[in-house]
Amino acid sequence: MCCRVLLFADLSNGDQGKGATIDACARHFGAHTVVRFNGSGQAGHRNVDPDGRAHVHSQFGSGTFAGASTHLSKFMLVQPWSMLVENEHLEQLGIFDAFERTTIDERALVVTPFHRASNRLREMARGDGRHGSCGIGVGETASDALELPEELIVRMRDLRDLDGLRAKFERVRLHKCEQMRALIEQFRSVEEIENEIWDLESTESVSIWMKLLEPFILRARIVDHDYLARILAKPGVVLFEPAQGVLLDEWRGFHPYTTWSTCTLDNAHALLEEVQFKGEVTRLGIVRAYATRHGPGPFPSFDAKLTQDIPDADQRDERWNGKFLVGHFDAVLTRYAIECVGKLDGIVITCLDRLRDVDDWQMVTSYKAQWWDPDLDQLDDDQFICQYKRLIPGPFKDLVYQERITNLLGRIKPLLDTTTRAPDFETRVREHVARIESELGLPAYMLSFGPTANDKQFLRE
Repeated sequence: MCCRVLLFADLSNGDQGKGATIDACARHFGAHTVVRFNGSGQAGHRNVDPDGRAHVHSQFGSGTFAGASTHLSKFMLVQPWSMLVENEHLEQLGIFDAFERTTIDERALVVTPFHRASNRLREMARGDGRHGSCGIGVGETASDALELPEELIVRMRDLRDLDGLRAKFERVRLHKCEQMRALIEQFRSVEEIENEIWDLESTESVSIWMKLLEPFILRARIVDHDYLARILAKPGVVLFEPAQGVLLDEWRGFHPYTTWSTCTLDNAHALLEEVQFKGEVTRLGIVRAYATRHGPGPFPSFDAKLTQDIPDADQRDERWNGKFLVGHFDAVLTRYAIECVGKLDGIVITCLDRLRDVDDWQMVTSYKAQWWDPDLDQLDDDQFICQYKRLIPGPFKDLVYQERITNLLGRIKPLLDTTTRAPDFETRVREHVARIESELGLPAYMLSFGPTANDKQFLRE
């Protein structure tokens, strides 16, 4: 008897409440494992235990508080040093077995300090044209894995051979230092980037980072490629936890404001296919009751007053991530994300409680051009946009097409509909949720009214 699998996708720009959703589902269904199938240490999945303990899950699965194990799949980009810091905080909260409950696929990429340094130099060089990078090296690592030979790629299996690992680190450092030479000279006098330059240039940096890596090597459980099959053969429930959002997807997002990660369910499906999983699969999309975005990029429904009225203490304006912005729920972009993901069984709607003091609950149901626009008016409906209500995904891996959508989103005006003006909060929730279900054509499986599992309402099993 195999297990039941629940796959989750963030249908926006990230920050939709993935961590709290996974935590609640791990408790509700008694899940034994959470599988991470994309992303890296840039994840910020905040969980609040019913007893008040709070932790931002970055690489350990968001079912950790609930007692679930974590499996970091081959699609994860692992940051060992950050994982040690995360584990320290979990231990401060009384969770001492996070590493013992975590397995890491030997094929997973390792994000080195030299990739992080290169990432920050590139982002700084973009000036006002920043892409919204988290500044931790994920894009550099993913890009190198596509372009460079294996002797310049660090994977988790390399941690089994310390001498070989040291030699590979040194090769990576020298390669990135030479690659970044022009930017190093450009920013050499800039104090805020001096540590990154030192990491790339110093002959001592590899030894220092190797020393800091020792506790991770002692505790990390690196497993063979077939380990996931054993997890999925166990009876019970397994949750596949996403990172970031579909609108940031490397191929389906709005180029160039994207991440070097597949944020659809493609990776999850590939993992299930690899082990020939035959059990029950439920696919759920996660959305806030309103729209958000961190950093630069298209955000048609942005509303300055909502950004002020719905503060989010857990989402700070940061040096690399950029400002945290709020807007009205955007049904057009959410439908686009659903088309990119493919089949979904339902949705999870989070952060409904944050709308309690908002008088007018609105939703973007369509767009219109602010002036005559040939991109809108001269193309056939099935080529690009249909009655301004539908963005159609283009050919897979066609970044020219994706950038065209990006440019178009900067030239349209969102049309807002009020979803509810009911006097009481309960009726507002019911009418707003019903409108979201109707616009997306999907039923709500769970509603969230706060950070803990006790604040969740399951509508369907």
